[in-house]
Amino acid sequence: MTSLPHPEVAALLARSNRLGSDPRNTNYAGGNTSAKGSATDPATGEPVDLLWVKGSGGDLGTLTEAGLAALRLDRLRALVDVYPGVEREDEMVAAFDYCLHGRGGAAPSIDTAMHGLVDAAHVDHLHPDSGIALATAADGEKLTRECFGDTVAWVPWRRPGFQLGLDIAAIKSANPQAIGCVLGGHGITAWGDSSEEAERNSLHIIRTAEAYLAAHGRAEPFGPLLDGYAPLPRAERRERAAALAPIVRGLASTDHPQLGHYSDAAPVLDFLARAEHPRLAALGTSCPDHFLRTKVRPLVLDLPADAPLDQAVARLRELHTAYRADYQAYYDRHATADSPAIRGADPAIVLVPGVGMFSFGKDKQTARVAGEFYLNAVQVMRGAESVSEYAPIPEAEKFRIEYWALEEAKLRRMPAAKPLATRVALVTGAGSGIGRAIAHRLAAEGACVVVADLNAESAEAVAGELGGGDRAVAVTVDVTSEEQIAEAFRAAALAFGGVDLVVNNAGISISKPLLETTARDWDLQHDIMARGSFLVSREAARIMAEQGLGGDIVYIASKNAVFAGPNNIAYSATKADQAHQVRLLAAELGEHGIRVNGVNPDGVVRGSGIFAAGWGAQRAAVYGVEESELGAFYAQRTLLKREVLPEHVANAVFALTGGDLSHTTGLHIPVDAGVAAAFLR
Repeated sequence: MTSLPHPEVAALLARSNRLGSDPRNTNYAGGNTSAKGSATDPATGEPVDLLWVKGSGGDLGTLTEAGLAALRLDRLRALVDVYPGVEREDEMVAAFDYCLHGRGGAAPSIDTAMHGLVDAAHVDHLHPDSGIALATAADGEKLTRECFGDTVAWVPWRRPGFQLGLDIAAIKSANPQAIGCVLGGHGITAWGDSSEEAERNSLHIIRTAEAYLAAHGRAEPFGPLLDGYAPLPRAERRERAAALAPIVRGLASTDHPQLGHYSDAAPVLDFLARAEHPRLAALGTSCPDHFLRTKVRPLVLDLPADAPLDQAVARLRELHTAYRADYQAYYDRHATADSPAIRGADPAIVLVPGVGMFSFGKDKQTARVAGEFYLNAVQVMRGAESVSEYAPIPEAEKFRIEYWALEEAKLRRMPAAKPLATRVALVTGAGSGIGRAIAHRLAAEGACVVVADLNAESAEAVAGELGGGDRAVAVTVDVTSEEQIAEAFRAAALAFGGVDLVVNNAGISISKPLLETTARDWDLQHDIMARGSFLVSREAARIMAEQGLGGDIVYIASKNAVFAGPNNIAYSATKADQAHQVRLLAAELGEHGIRVNGVNPDGVVRGSGIFAAGWGAQRAAVYGVEESELGAFYAQRTLLKREVLPEHVANAVFALTGGDLSHTTGLHIPVDAGVAAAFLR
């Protein structure tokens, strides 16, 4: 039986979830909350004072008890007596481990000292746009006083850590009337004697800052509109975004493969349409949570929205080269002998006037959150510029945090990436059967999946099974339609930045003797499989070549591509066509690093959409067996006497694309349990 959490913990979690669920209060995974209380020490049976504080990582909006670190308050506060000074404050993070109470829970974060040393039962540290706007204003201390009087104190910028905790504790002690403080360049901290009071004080600071900015801010803090920089109409800008996304993703993946996210949020579009956006973007973000994900500054295209596409692409390439050189210079300016190695010089945020924002990361969630953080930064800049001048923390301080040894240690603790991480797969016919199994296997190995199917409901269902928006999207595609195929790839570009892996799986089969096979039977099967896979591969090759990241195209052909069986001339002929497309495209696309391979299944009855749609009954009639026994019949004619399932075909697709066969192209893998007549020779 699971025990109920301590009452203070229950109140802390409820407060955290409420605060974290509203983006006005803090950004995703930003900030931390805490509670102090007494519990019984199971080792002594005596009461012990504890601090429960949100641990490293996680998000306030979804925080659970497992995401808290529990520390003995007496031991934590005793660290003040052994604190070696600000030059060695990073050593204190390891000391937190000696203050932990019990086993389990999250690792204590760098902000633990702030929560433990401040003399209040409940403490909230948050990153609201309104609070950071005051914190990053050139005269933030004066504005804080005007906004709050003496009820909210000002804390000059200091990197998060033990010394900041000491600073805030001292300021609270010296200002007993204060309910919280604004942390220069960073965010806010509030406190209270109860969970309700802490939450009330946090919201008071946030909402009062919002009201102050609204009442005192000038109407157009980003300056007048620039000619030609207004947002393009929605359909036009999204078409332009889809065209640019694979190219920009390729640039952003020069050092490390990245996934992309596209946003045309109105505040970003307005920012890019205004005269001051080049100056402000160059200043970069300020809050540590922001620039750790967005880098110190974005790459900004300096062309109007209606510039010709080829001109925009050429200029982006030039700017990317300059960005990399600038970032290397930034690293060289500030790196010391013990700094971690440079982590890559590519931008995490790319801004295109009239079109929107492209953000990048090691997975879709990271890419999406980076974009959300830059949107926060835009709102911060708007607030600061409306009442003052935006003045983020110095570049040297940004470097100290970005290349902090503690941040590096956190990155090294992260689990190893899965084999298909950062890859985007588009699978046709993925709403059922073999395609569904392939989609599931690729997603399980780390890929983001575009589930393409003629049946919209089936595609949506499979995308939901894979985890939804950050893992998979559904597109409705008739592979005989060039426009629908192009639209599917546009959807992939907008969702994930491009496509790296395409599986031509969509198919249909009509089993008839030659004399009963109509021209329509022939045309339908060739349109879907031979022509359809050609159209899909052509669009895939175009995007993969633009990305410059290589890629994989896999054809789900058939044993029938090489084996002459009875009563299926149209199906077998189109499968032979697909099999030769593999060879032709492998020869043509190798110069782009695109590998083309095939899988030849046979007898996939269970879970197969084709067999369920009538092919099973037709083939059972040909062989004179019950349809329910067809899988077993096929198994008995194989060398291994095993039935082939959709999962076995999916395994072969992963084998071809998972990395171990990186030098293989033009190959067909039989997945038929051994049919000697179909051996390749």
